[in-house]
Amino acid sequence: MLIAFGMFAVAFVTFLLIAVIYFYPGSAKVSTIPGLDPSDSKEGNFPDIAAAGSLHEFLAKLHADHGPIASFWYGPKFTVSVASPDLLSDLKGVFDRPAELFSVYEPIVGPDGIRFTNGVEGRKRRALINPVLAHDNLDQFCITFSQLGQEVVKKLSSTPNDDHIPLCQYSLALTIKALAQAAFGNYFKDDRKCYELKRNYEICWHEMEARVGGELDQEGSENMKKVDEALKELKKLIKEAAKERQTNPPKSNQKAFIDVILENSSTYSDATMISEAMSIMVEGFHTSGYLLAWTLYFIATHDDVEEKLYQEISKVIGNKESVSHEDISKLKYLQQVLNESMRLSALIPWAAKVQDLDIELGGHIIPKGTSVITALGVVFQDETVWPLPNQFNPDRFSAENVKGRSQFAFQPFGLPQRICPGNQFALYELSIFVSLLVRSFKWKLVEGQVVESVHHLVTSPKEEIWFTCLKKEDIFECHKEF
Repeated sequence: MLIAFGMFAVAFVTFLLIAVIYFYPGSAKVSTIPGLDPSDSKEGNFPDIAAAGSLHEFLAKLHADHGPIASFWYGPKFTVSVASPDLLSDLKGVFDRPAELFSVYEPIVGPDGIRFTNGVEGRKRRALINPVLAHDNLDQFCITFSQLGQEVVKKLSSTPNDDHIPLCQYSLALTIKALAQAAFGNYFKDDRKCYELKRNYEICWHEMEARVGGELDQEGSENMKKVDEALKELKKLIKEAAKERQTNPPKSNQKAFIDVILENSSTYSDATMISEAMSIMVEGFHTSGYLLAWTLYFIATHDDVEEKLYQEISKVIGNKESVSHEDISKLKYLQQVLNESMRLSALIPWAAKVQDLDIELGGHIIPKGTSVITALGVVFQDETVWPLPNQFNPDRFSAENVKGRSQFAFQPFGLPQRICPGNQFALYELSIFVSLLVRSFKWKLVEGQVVESVHHLVTSPKEEIWFTCLKKEDIFECHKEF
C-alpha cells in the first residue's frame, strides 16, 4: 500500500511539474503553433518587438521564420499572428477585438469608445454609425471635400514654384479639417477652432505613438501635464460642437456623425459621446492624412503613373470646380493608385481579433481568449501574392489582375465584421483631394531626401517630406514658348 501510494505521489508530482512547465507563461507550448518563447519572464517578447523597431517589423520576421501562422508572447499573454489570405478568410466572421492590444489608445480615447466595445453593444453602435459614413450618405460630403480641396489649390497656387512644401503638414491639415466638418458640422468651419482641434489632437496622438514605441512618462511629468491639458481642451471642443449642433440643427437632410449621438442620447452618456468622438478622430485623422501624403509621394516619384492619372482626371473632371460621386466612380485608375499606395505603404500594418471559445485555425487549436493578430502589412509584402512587392505598380489592381486573387490578400481597412466604418468616406475624400491636386500641379520631390517609414499606429514617413509643386498652367505656357 505504501509503495503504491509512493508511486502515485511521484506520478502526481511529475504531472504537476509537467503541467506547470507546459502552461506557465514562460512556455510557448500553450498551442502547437510554431513561434517564439518569451525572451523575458514578465515582458514576453516586448524586448524583441522593440529591437525590431515596431510590431509590424517584428511580425514580418516572425512569419519569415515560422510561416503564415506563428505565435509569440505579448507581455504575459500568448498571442497568435496570421499572415495569409486563407487564414484571414477564416477570421472574416469574427467581430470582437482584444482590448489589451489597443491599450495605448485608452488614456486618450477612453474606455467607453467603440474601439473597446465588443459583443451585442459593439454591433449596436456600429449599426448606428455605419449609415452616416456609408456610400448612400456620402454624396453630401463631396461638395465639402471639393471646397476644401480648392482652398488648398488656391493657397499653393500663390506660392512660388520653387518653394519647398511640407507634404505631411499640408495633408494632415486638410484631412483633419475635412473629417472635423463631416463629423461635427459647421462648428469646425471656423479655422481657429479647427486649428485648436488639430493642435490639441496632435499632442494626444504623439503621446499614443510614444506609448507604442515603449516610451512611458511618469504621472505628473511636464509632458503628461501637457497631454492632460490637451485632452481637456479636446473634450471641451467636442462638447461645444455637440451643443452648437443641437442648438442649430442642419436645415437639410445632411447628417453628421454627431447627429447620431444626439439622436440616441439614451445610448450615449457624456463620457461615451466623448470616447466615441475621440475614436472617430483616431480612426480617421492620421490614416487619411498619411494616405494622402504617401499617394502624392508615390505619384511624384513615378512620372508614368502621374501622366496616366492626369489624363484620366482631365477626361473625367475637366475644369469642374466640384467633384461628384459619379466622377469618382469613373476614376478607375485613381482607385488603383490609392489601393497600391495603401498596399506599399502598409498604411495600417495590423489589426486583431479575439473569440470567447476555442477555434481551429490552420490546423491548430487556438485557446479561447487568445489575441489573434491579422498581419495585414506582412500579407501586403508576400511575394507569392504580390510579385516584386517593393515596387509601386497600380496595375496590380486593374480589373484583369484582380481576377483570381483572393479578396483577403488586400484588406487595408480590416476584415469584414469589424472593417473600419469610414473606409468609403476615406476613399471619397482622398479621391477628390488627389484629383484636384494632380490636376493643378506637377509634384516633385526635393532632391537629397531619403524617405523612410515608421510603422506605429499608422505607417508614416520618419521625417517630413518636402516637395515643390509646379502649376500645370505654367508647364503648358513653357511648352507653348518652346
